[in-house]
Amino acid sequence: MSITVGQAAPHFKLTSSDLKEVSLTDFKDKKVVIHFFPLAFTGVCTTQLCTMRDSFGYYDGLNAQILGISVDSPFTLAKFKEENSYQFPLLSDFNKEVSAAYGALYAEFAFGMKGVSQRAAFVIDEEQNVIYAEVLENAGDLPNFEAIAEKVK
Repeated sequence: MSITVGQAAPHFKLTSSDLKEVSLTDFKDKKVVIHFFPLAFTGVCTTQLCTMRDSFGYYDGLNAQILGISVDSPFTLAKFKEENSYQFPLLSDFNKEVSAAYGALYAEFAFGMKGVSQRAAFVIDEEQNVIYAEVLENAGDLPNFEAIAEKVK
């Protein structure tokens, strides 16, 4: 199942790296940029989130919330967040429900691992509708950061 532009964003409640419950509805009246990434501490994932980290001020200035989501445990994500100084929440989709709801879940990933979040980016507007959706088949590719920034503006 894939998510398309114009549809209501699937709602979720996930545990963050600081063990707080975070829900999509917490950010109503803000744009939300969601980055799904396969696994913490892997090269391309770090690049994906570091790009958002380095342009954080830009998004913050636009009343937009960035969220990173993977199937890693909250404890792994806490370490990943700390080591890379990410200023935005990293959420654990350990049970893979949110990745699946957004159509961003690999059946098969590297090393025989199953059920890992696909690299994907979504922008959700203030009414919680999807205004940008990009799910990448190849985990080595990065989302289109310019297109994301354009949608948030």
